[in-house]
Amino acid sequence: MSGPRRELTTAVVVCALGAVLALLTAGRTWRVVSAKGSIRLPAQELTGTELLPWLPAVALAGLAGAGALLAMRGKARAVLGLLLVVAGLPLVGAAVYGAATGRPVVPLLLGLGGAMISYAGVRALLRGASWPALSSRYERPSAPEPGEYVERSGPSRSDVAMWDALDRGEDPTSRD
Repeated sequence: MSGPRRELTTAVVVCALGAVLALLTAGRTWRVVSAKGSIRLPAQELTGTELLPWLPAVALAGLAGAGALLAMRGKARAVLGLLLVVAGLPLVGAAVYGAATGRPVVPLLLGLGGAMISYAGVRALLRGASWPALSSRYERPSAPEPGEYVERSGPSRSDVAMWDALDRGEDPTSRD
């Protein structure tokens, strides 16, 4: 595998793993709340999603960004890299908040996932322009420059003449 292709693969895998890690840890227990007082109530477990409802959406945006890294090229890939950096930073901030609320291990794993997404974004921002892109086989060809000769594709003049003869009611295949 070549250098740029390896960099692209690494960025996509790191971003996808970070997003999956963030999704998994957002649904785990972050805090256990128990009532104090004379009435005994069962302890309530709160997940990261219950504390911060936007966590899965940001993690899914990171997962979508991993796939988009493959499809984009050039400046669009750099913009995507910036968006991935911006998507990963709130997850790191949520991890700091979650670590202060109770069980610090699970929120810190979320922070690791956010850092992985941001890392992939930084790599795409800095090096993404040199990475390979998907095939352009199905893209529309660019317009020719004014005055540039373009070979015409389509029916030849004899084909057009046959159709014109049919329009006049003549049989172009008969020999008179």
